[in-house]
Amino acid sequence: MSRILVPLARGFEEIESVSIIDVLRRAEIEVLVTSLDEESSVQGAHGIVIQTDFLMKDISSETLDMIVLPGGWDGTLALADDANVQRILKEMDAKGKNIAAICAAPYALQKAGVLKGEYTCYPSVEDEINKEGFQGDTAMVVESQNIITSRGPATAICFALSIVKKLQGKKQFETLKSELLASYCQG
Repeated sequence: MSRILVPLARGFEEIESVSIIDVLRRAEIEVLVTSLDEESSVQGAHGIVIQTDFLMKDISSETLDMIVLPGGWDGTLALADDANVQRILKEMDAKGKNIAAICAAPYALQKAGVLKGEYTCYPSVEDEINKEGFQGDTAMVVESQNIITSRGPATAICFALSIVKKLQGKKQFETLKSELLASYCQG
């Protein structure tokens, strides 16, 4: 079973986080939801509080198959400034492990030096990232080497399904896509 880390920081985007966690768990992927702080719960950008499973400081990249960063500007800035998140991003990229980020979170990937090739993100965040390869709205999800990026809240289901496809194949992707009535997701 694949094991994915989803770190949450205060100000995370709730739609993205819950969609990612839910879709991946429906695919029977083990999802570790972590908090950056010593708290066992984290408040999102719109006041929704999520209970986490672990603290970020207790996670090792050795046990992970992938890390997925949800967006939300305040949450993204915290992910970009967190030493543990940045360390895990670098370690995973060095080993060619999969990394994904949605909305503003590709900014945290750029700060870690792991964003490469083509990418997409929330409109205007590309100015903060300041890197060639921005694909704008040409695709809801962009995959470049071991990195998957997506635009924002409305693309969260397709983003999560793309992760399922990457880890479990097209058959599982198609099954979940059908169950979720997500015919608009390309694959």
